[in-house]
Amino acid sequence: MKETNNLDPLRHSAAHLLAAAVMELWPSTKRVIGPAIEDGFYYDFDFRGAVEKGKGKTSGEAAHYVLSEEDLPKIEAKMAEILPSWKKFEHYELTSSEAKKQYPNNPYKEELIDEFSKGNKKVSFYKSGNYWDLCRGGHVENPEEELKNFKLLSLAGAYWRGSEKNPMLTRIYGTVWPTKKELDAYLERLEEAKKRDHRKIGKDLGLFVFSEQVGSGLPLLTAKGATIRRELERFIVDEEIRRGYQHVVTPSLAKVGLYRTSGHYPYYKETMYPPMKVDGEELILRPMTCPHHFMLYKAEIHSYRQLPIKIAEISPQFRYEKSGELTGLMRLRTFTLADAHIICRSDQVKNEIKEVLSLIDYVNETLGLVKGTDYRYRLSLGNRADEKKYYKDDKAWGQAEKTLREVLTETKAPFYEAENEAAFYGPKIDIQMKNVLGKEETAFTVQYDFVQPKRFSLTFINEKGKEEQPVVIHRSSIGALERTIAFLIEKYAGSLPVWLSPVQVQIIPIADRHLEYSKEVLGGLQVKKIRAEISSESETMQAKIRDAQIQKVPYMAIIGDREQAQKKISVRNRDGQDLGAMELGDLGKKILEDYPKS
Repeated sequence: MKETNNLDPLRHSAAHLLAAAVMELWPSTKRVIGPAIEDGFYYDFDFRGAVEKGKGKTSGEAAHYVLSEEDLPKIEAKMAEILPSWKKFEHYELTSSEAKKQYPNNPYKEELIDEFSKGNKKVSFYKSGNYWDLCRGGHVENPEEELKNFKLLSLAGAYWRGSEKNPMLTRIYGTVWPTKKELDAYLERLEEAKKRDHRKIGKDLGLFVFSEQVGSGLPLLTAKGATIRRELERFIVDEEIRRGYQHVVTPSLAKVGLYRTSGHYPYYKETMYPPMKVDGEELILRPMTCPHHFMLYKAEIHSYRQLPIKIAEISPQFRYEKSGELTGLMRLRTFTLADAHIICRSDQVKNEIKEVLSLIDYVNETLGLVKGTDYRYRLSLGNRADEKKYYKDDKAWGQAEKTLREVLTETKAPFYEAENEAAFYGPKIDIQMKNVLGKEETAFTVQYDFVQPKRFSLTFINEKGKEEQPVVIHRSSIGALERTIAFLIEKYAGSLPVWLSPVQVQIIPIADRHLEYSKEVLGGLQVKKIRAEISSESETMQAKIRDAQIQKVPYMAIIGDREQAQKKISVRNRDGQDLGAMELGDLGKKILEDYPKS
């Protein structure tokens, strides 16, 4: 099934209302664009030279009004003031020269008008109240009534056309909903999302930092953050080996020619880092691992009896992301992917993809994610007519899409279909995760590849003793480890499952005389490979308990005279529940029971 967003006309109409209010308040502002987006809308403005209405011009340099969050209520009030005069949207068409007169000294609109009027076409305008704007359409029928439930949310910087070579614009984000109830519910979700923001929680819990001297999008994991990643890595490597994967290590650099062969260069050239010339060779940081794994496969001759061959790696990868798109651990310039490539015969593809989905379901279940609630699948299809974006082989595309659709149907997986979202070398199944706002994001993919085997001349010896071309399945089982950490922090609001918690037990001696026994408890837990620390600060017991709860430590082992005499510990959990006195071994057993079971 296809999914559509029928709130787009509402959101796009609200963008017009926002622009009308801004132009009333700062008439010399240059308008740019204002589309509908998921859950809302935005409009970009250039405030250089803008002066607030009624304030006159500044002396010296040209005015440059710097919009702040404090201006948003003022803009909202103006939107509400304007709205009663908006009875409907009226459509007009103007010639290019007529259209440009509507935007004096506005290079952005002039550029858009030139683009839209190619071939001497007229351009489309819409008017409501006294406000005109260049627009292709898609509005509500009764703006006065339908646009009441809006809220401006935030400001951001955005480069014109997304290029850092262009001027930085001011982007105003907002949301609008059909009813006040829906608006209030969304704003409540936003507040909850702010509380769960992994960037804030990660800083508060001391999990990772960013440094301007190191560079944007390059995270530094602390010892605590590295513990989470290490546990995830151990879990997935052990599980994949148990399921027949061969875990390998390949270099993070390669010759540019390797990616020319694969087709990633120039397909993904804009997201790759520039080549480095070393000893007469051009090397590049890898944006993906598949060509390296193909070279491992090609190092030997393979029989059909050996297939499928599953090559896996915890793979550092490097991709150029624009600075405005970097988001904590979610969007980075370097990340570590639990990557794998299954090389198999065509008659093995369906079964192998089913096994991949089974692995993904097991991993997600272990992480506490519910299929159909926290995640679902998207079947991403190609466009046969778009030969620039997609490899031309209609028969192969048809077979590949049919296979993936059958797998999803036969496994009763919750999924939907999306056109024009495939990789250039074949269709894919995207694992769509829901964030704290309920918005879906692609976490990782399972890709059917009928192109790379041709480009790399991958073969195996079939039953007749002849060379035959295999199929490649690209897949990740847990995604990029950094992004998975960010997702889990937000899902659990920092209270990670016990097996992933950097510190699992905080040992709290009531007085200094209990410190020696506390060290004995620490040693006993460490022998069992349980991560524990002692609160040795000269604070009250209640303060130490509160600090442990703030740090989201799952268990607190409190030690006083009685515990020391009985060689026990009094245990509380991070929710404040008193679990009573325990033998050290009982707490260790309780913690180890939380670890994944293979």
